[in-house]
Amino acid sequence: MELRHLKYFVVVAENLNFSRAATQLYISQPALSRQIKNLEDELSVILFVRQSDGLKLTEAGKFFLEQAIALHILVFPRPSTYLIFSK
Repeated sequence: MELRHLKYFVVVAENLNFSRAATQLYISQPALSRQIKNLEDELSVILFVRQSDGLKLTEAGKFFLEQAIALHILVFPRPSTYLIFSK
């Protein structure tokens, strides 16, 4: 797992939409979806429930989001680099 995978996960979790997250990350939607699927496979857990009306975080996804945020703060301790979560 690389830090970019955590960033991808967090942005998808913020948006609960692959297309919007991909636009925000400047990558294609299929590539982002594939990266999240690879992350789920690596962790052996489902992070998102994929529904016709968007995505929903699973309980494992919610836990992983908390951990990803904490790790980001440890790796990038300056307040200017904190991830901003609007939800």
